[in-house]
Amino acid sequence: MQMSDDLEARFNQQITLEFEASAVYRQLAIEMDVRDLPGAGAWLRHQADEEIVHANKFIDHLVDRENHPKIADIAAPKVAVDSMQTAFEAALAHEQKVSASIRDLVRAAEAAGDLDSRPLLNWFLDEQIEEESTVSEIIGRIKITGDDGPGLIRLDEDLASRPVASTEDSDD
Repeated sequence: MQMSDDLEARFNQQITLEFEASAVYRQLAIEMDVRDLPGAGAWLRHQADEEIVHANKFIDHLVDRENHPKIADIAAPKVAVDSMQTAFEAALAHEQKVSASIRDLVRAAEAAGDLDSRPLLNWFLDEQIEEESTVSEIIGRIKITGDDGPGLIRLDEDLASRPVASTEDSDD
């Protein structure tokens, strides 16, 4: 049941990346808040919380298998934001980085013959498709809105309507 040291190290890298994603989303939320876009800020804060839930799923998986989860150093997020569009483009770029990392983790688990990780990793593969699609849709709506102030405010209000869940909500 316990995974190899190499696979454990790869899972720990993913845990760290999930916490890094949370920090990136939190910084993007700050950038939206200082631009008086509270709906986008709230959406991004919720996303930051969701990334912690994702890290917890990996942590729980390691603990359940008698492995030792470890969080490595997390650098301060470096995001260059000058608009709602660049904030969500930065979010999409980070989601794509996470998706690539999860696909690499799937390959590593398969190479190690680790069948016990398959359900968790399949969930994350599906989740990442949804994450990238959602952020891409928001970017598309921002592009349609363009520089239209009232349209941007309406989009911001729509983003604020996202249901809020706790970081301890494991169903996310």
